[in-house]
Amino acid sequence: MSGQPRAEPVQMELADDRYARQRLIPWWEQDRLRDARVLVVGAGALGNELLKLLALLGAGAILVVDFDRIERSNLSRAVLFRETDEGRPKAEVAAARVRELNPEVRARGLRLDAVHGLGLGAFLWADVVLGGVDNRLARVFVNSACARAGKTWVDGAIEGFAGVVRVFDPSVGACYECTMSAVDRRILAERRSCAMLARRAAEAGHVPNTVVAASIVAGVQVQEAVKLLHGRGTLVGEGLHFDGAALDVSRVRYPRRDDCPAHDRWPPVVPLGRGVADVTLGELLERAERSLGPGAVLDLSRDVITELECPACGRREPVAAVLGALGEELAACPACRAHRVVHFTGSVRRDGELDLGRTFAEVGVPPFDVVVSRRELEPGEAWWFDADASATLGELAVGFEPSACAASARADGG
Repeated sequence: MSGQPRAEPVQMELADDRYARQRLIPWWEQDRLRDARVLVVGAGALGNELLKLLALLGAGAILVVDFDRIERSNLSRAVLFRETDEGRPKAEVAAARVRELNPEVRARGLRLDAVHGLGLGAFLWADVVLGGVDNRLARVFVNSACARAGKTWVDGAIEGFAGVVRVFDPSVGACYECTMSAVDRRILAERRSCAMLARRAAEAGHVPNTVVAASIVAGVQVQEAVKLLHGRGTLVGEGLHFDGAALDVSRVRYPRRDDCPAHDRWPPVVPLGRGVADVTLGELLERAERSLGPGAVLDLSRDVITELECPACGRREPVAAVLGALGEELAACPACRAHRVVHFTGSVRRDGELDLGRTFAEVGVPPFDVVVSRRELEPGEAWWFDADASATLGELAVGFEPSACAASARADGG
């Protein structure tokens, strides 16, 4: 026998780490998940599944936006909600449950309508955007915001046992509006035409679905988001269609429409170091005029209502709100009950339509938003009200560097 001691077999043990099995994937970098900033729009059936998976994976910072409150019918399709939550804001409850699932994840819920109340700086802040919305208007908004900010987004939709996942980055492929049919556009136009004063009752439609479909679709959405964060190939410009009833899966590539107006991008983004309540329309318009010359204007991210006018009695009432954010109950004139006309604008210019002495907050521009300076067709800069970070992001604003986020909104997408 040899006098050499026999080597004892070494037992390989996985690290005592909640993400140990994920780390076994050869290309996986948990630090990328830990540092990720994810915007989730919608906290319903899809949103619940998206947030659950992001929490378990260890996504670092999650901002979830939803206007609705929890109803009893949500409980069969929402893993994060409880019976005692009925009546509470979906976004806030979902964010709290994410933090319970994984204390290492920071999550903030905002109860607001993203279409009317979410400052577009949230899209600059995010590394990736996940859509869990249930209507065309919301998808068009998210699509446009992501295109302007140069970010890729992952859309999900479910109905019954079926669903679809699509990844959109108009810098390299089709965007959501590229996929819309003539019927879709007509319906959207009708929806926009009645959005002068929002018709809440018309928005209360319900689509049949199950948590099973939501789980499958959200799983693919989050998987695509993880691949995006790791710089791996995804479904950009494509859709994965799942029919659970027939157990059929198909993959579709959408043609890119070069004339699609939703592909417009912002010019260079410049953080202002100020919030919407800190600067007047006139101050920023003067800055645009100094840079671009006489005739410069500021384009707002959304149309704002300037006033409501009664054609019957002539009564005029100034209003500060984004178009579509006010309920139709305001349509009737308080003096004579006639239906009032809505006056609105999407630009700040020296035409007397807006009081230049008012702040952006006072005309309805949401916190953390972006406005763009231009002169005729000559673009200037996209000015970001980044000082509103704490108001929008809360604890997620810790470590926030607006200059780095602005630089990341590059021409080749997020």
